[in-house]
Amino acid sequence: MVRKLFPLILIGLLTTACHTQKDLGYFDNIQDSSAGTIAVADYGIKIVPEDELLITVTSEIQEATKQFNQNMFNPISRNDLQEMAGTTQSIASKANTSGSSRLPTYMVNREGNIDFPILGTIHVEGMTTAELAAFIRERVSRTVKDPQVKVTLLNFKVNVLGEVQSPHTINVTTEKFSIIDALAACGDLTEYGKRDNIIIIREQNDGTRSYQRVNLHDTNLFSSPYFYLKQNDIVYVEPNNIKQDNSKYNQNNGYKLSVTSTIVSMASVIASLIIALTIK
Repeated sequence: MVRKLFPLILIGLLTTACHTQKDLGYFDNIQDSSAGTIAVADYGIKIVPEDELLITVTSEIQEATKQFNQNMFNPISRNDLQEMAGTTQSIASKANTSGSSRLPTYMVNREGNIDFPILGTIHVEGMTTAELAAFIRERVSRTVKDPQVKVTLLNFKVNVLGEVQSPHTINVTTEKFSIIDALAACGDLTEYGKRDNIIIIREQNDGTRSYQRVNLHDTNLFSSPYFYLKQNDIVYVEPNNIKQDNSKYNQNNGYKLSVTSTIVSMASVIASLIIALTIK
C-alpha cells in the first residue's frame, strides 16, 4: 500500500514546489526569453488640487525676473537653479529650511489654480510640471530675455500596505515612480504576499477613488496606466492563502489555549475548595 502511495505523494510534492516557485517569481511570461521589448505606459504626473509646487524663474539678469518670484528677497541665480535641477530632494530641503524666503511654494486650490506674481491666476490642474514651466516661460519671455523656469512637485507621496517587508509612506523625490520602485523601497514582498493580485487605489479628480489589480507575473503590467504611481496612491499587497490559514490556525490555537487555561484554573479552584471542606 505504501509503495503505491509513494509515487502520488512524490508527484504532489513536486507540483507544490513548482507552484510555490512560480508564486514567488516575477514576470513569468518572459523567463524563457533572452531578450525582447516591452511596452511601457506614460509616466507624466498631472497636477491636481492640493499639490504643492515649487516654481522658480531666473535669467542672466536676476533683477529682471525678481518680480516673478514670490517673496524672493534673495533671488536665486541661474547657477543655483542648475545645481538643484537634478535632485528634487535637495530642492525640497531648501524650500523647507527654517527662515528661508528664497524658495516659495504654491498650493493648488480646489479650482485647480495658483496665484502667480505678475501673471495672476493660472489654471494648472491637468498640466504636467514641464507643461506649466513652458507656459510660464512663454509668458515671462514677453518681457524678459531668455528666462529659465523650474517647476517641482514637492508633496508626492505613496502609501504601501500589506505583505511587504517594511510597510510605510514613501515621500517620492522623482515624478517617474513605478509600482516596482514602491515595492523595492519597502524591501520587496514577503513570501506571503500575493504577487498576482496587488491592489492600487487612486484618487480621482471628483474625489472618488478607483482601484486596479495588477499582476507581477505578467509583463503587461508595464503598459498599465497604474504601473507608474501618482500622488496619494495606495498600494496594498494581499496575504496569500498560506498566511491567512496560518493566522486562523494561530487564532484557533490561542482560543483553545485560553479555554484550556480557564478550565484548568476553575478545576484547581474547585479542587482546593473540596480539599478545604474535606479537612474540616
